[in-house]
Amino acid sequence: MIRHPSDAQLQTLALSLRELSQSKTDWPTQQLKQCGEAGFYRWFVSDGVGGFGWSSADIARGYLELGAACLTTTFILTQRIAALKRIAGCSNEALRRSMLPKLLDGSVTATVGISHLTTSRQHLKKPALFARQESDGFRINGFSPWVTGGCGADFILMGAQLESESGEMSDEQILFVVRTDAAGVQVAPGQALLALSSSQTGPVHCDNVFVPHESLIAGPIENVLVGNGGGAGGLQTSVLALSLVKAALGFISDEATRRPEIVDSQEGLRAQYERLIEQLFSAAEGNDAAAAAEIRSQANSLALRATQAALVVAKGAGFVDGHPVGRWCKEAMFFLVWSCPQSVAQANLNEFALCSIE
Repeated sequence: MIRHPSDAQLQTLALSLRELSQSKTDWPTQQLKQCGEAGFYRWFVSDGVGGFGWSSADIARGYLELGAACLTTTFILTQRIAALKRIAGCSNEALRRSMLPKLLDGSVTATVGISHLTTSRQHLKKPALFARQESDGFRINGFSPWVTGGCGADFILMGAQLESESGEMSDEQILFVVRTDAAGVQVAPGQALLALSSSQTGPVHCDNVFVPHESLIAGPIENVLVGNGGGAGGLQTSVLALSLVKAALGFISDEATRRPEIVDSQEGLRAQYERLIEQLFSAAEGNDAAAAAEIRSQANSLALRATQAALVVAKGAGFVDGHPVGRWCKEAMFFLVWSCPQSVAQANLNEFALCSIE
């Protein structure tokens, strides 16, 4: 069990993930199993409820190591943790007591389907997933467009907009958990993505799914994610972007020991990385939400530039399918779309637009 991020077991776990990630698999079963056995899920809650009580900065350090080893596995884990933390912090005591111990030991897994409440499908007039209230619960219809690892989860924590009997949409929303094998729930196969396809990310459809009050996490209220671990573009996403930078820098640094002409470039990228890491840990320790968006846009930029720099260093070999540098370049683009609020997207667009030809 990894009870502290400085423990050598963390590096051992990261090394194991790195070795396992070399083989192409449809779903990282072994990697996820090893993380569960290492106590990963216990990092995020206090020892009073069976966790290890890691601080935000400690968790960032852990994510940094694991993400540099295997971004796909770590991305899946972030979605499982998003569900775990909301369940651990909900006011539904019966649900929390029945689910939390099993989520912490990894015997039960849950993921999230809530992007349509934050960044995805926000331009549409009718919500992607909506609920109609009944006397003993809710009827859920529609779909959640982006659910990661639904195929490997026992539960999905979802969010839906309330609909009146007349069909008018309310401003109120609910969060709830539903079994993946419940009647009316259809977990579609993961989409073929530019990167991270093994995460099995795709839509989950709900056809007249019944959700009893006992399965409610929060709501009905407006902006149900506020105060329930909600929001997009947080420090966790920045950590994963910087974990990709860490991997790319490792490759460039190794090459620099034999190629003095790339030393200056390597040192320049590393200085930017270390500065951002320092800012991120400071924001994590101070719970500084205001700094999160600025760090995120800079992390996106550095992930793109560091991975492309690694491709330049790798030359043609890096452009061959299966080379880690080519995979990192594709994975870096993921951060332009994953949990990317408009403010971060605009900052990245502004940076791209500043590059002009005289």
